Amino acid sequence: MGINQLIRINNNKIEVQYKGNSGPLIVILTGMGCSFDEWYNIIENVFQNNRILTFHRQGLGQSEIGGNISGTEKTVQDLVGLLDHFEIKEPIYIVGHSYGGLCAQHFAKAYPDKVAGVILVDSTSVELKVLDQLELPVLNKETDEVWVEKCLIYATKDKEKLRKIIKPSLHDKHRYFPIAIQQRILDFQVNPSLYKAMAIEIREWKNDAEIIKDMGDFPDIPLIVIGRDKEFAIKSELKTGVPLWELTKFEEKWAELITNQAKLSTKGELIIASNSGHSVFLDQPDLLIDCIKQISSK
Repeated sequence: MGINQLIRINNNKIEVQYKGNSGPLIVILTGMGCSFDEWYNIIENVFQNNRILTFHRQGLGQSEIGGNISGTEKTVQDLVGLLDHFEIKEPIYIVGHSYGGLCAQHFAKAYPDKVAGVILVDSTSVELKVLDQLELPVLNKETDEVWVEKCLIYATKDKEKLRKIIKPSLHDKHRYFPIAIQQRILDFQVNPSLYKAMAIEIREWKNDAEIIKDMGDFPDIPLIVIGRDKEFAIKSELKTGVPLWELTKFEEKWAELITNQAKLSTKGELIIASNSGHSVFLDQPDLLIDCIKQISSK
């Protein structure tokens, strides 16, 4: 299969990457505002013995932004459409990072028979609203409403204006990727529709979380929950000027939510990614590769 196909799903063109000819199908659901190109080294390693399917949610990359359904439900229905398009009949393995992990939880509850196993990578919790209830004066200035307003302003700019405002950059780990992939990651960041999509996702995600909670039990399937290194995350964020006590309180609650996710299934396993922040796929790619191999071989 070629990469970066544009496939019409649910009346919208979706940018899809499908690699590999045999083995279990691994579906990667990226985090909010993240390109699947950031998973380049993981995909290149894993597709040698598996098939990999990943896509840009509506509004991201070259994917069109649609109307009607929104939030995690939109992602779930687009994934169902892609599985039908590629005639995937057998249960799949889903790797969901951050917001993509919330989408993964929604899919697993909506279509338990379609899922063989799940890896949640520092995933957004269905209990994410408790984070807003923490008394954190500095951190709480960055409310969802502030982010939505900022994203909607960015969505009105053209790419050149966004380039000046955003000043797109690369993570140190991106610099080991091919130049063409690095450029795609930079271009991804100056797409106006990305910010329109993010505004929708942020506006809806707490409601989505409540819907997912009300959908019943998570299927009793193999589940690996990977959390970031709390101390590493605190040290990394100190340079932003947020007080140590606020970061500590936030990270302790985040770690509690991650730990609770491992209890979703009796087959759940918790792994803390040492020396890793939220972007585990960049900080500890080998750990993720090992986890994918582990869960897909069961």
